[in-house]
Amino acid sequence: MTTRVGLFALVLALLVVGVAGAQHPLLDNIADKVIQKYQQSSCEQLWQQKAQPKPAMEQNLIQMLHSDPQMRTEFINRVAAPMANKMFECGMIP
Repeated sequence: MTTRVGLFALVLALLVVGVAGAQHPLLDNIADKVIQKYQQSSCEQLWQQKAQPKPAMEQNLIQMLHSDPQMRTEFINRVAAPMANKMFECGMIP
């Protein structure tokens, strides 16, 4: 869980610092970290994380993605397939 909080602290900091000038490299970095998290986590770890409330930093990231449709689309295009495959393997989606 500490890793998760640290990851989202890093993500939020990178978003704040780099959104204006370098959206795509920043977005690539965030997406790569999310993909890596899903690929390296066990199904049990993902189930436990799903049951826990989201940290404030993760909620801020989600809010930023809600407010920027272009960034959200790019992010989802990058992470959807790896996340969906892992969630399917873990029985989290039908």
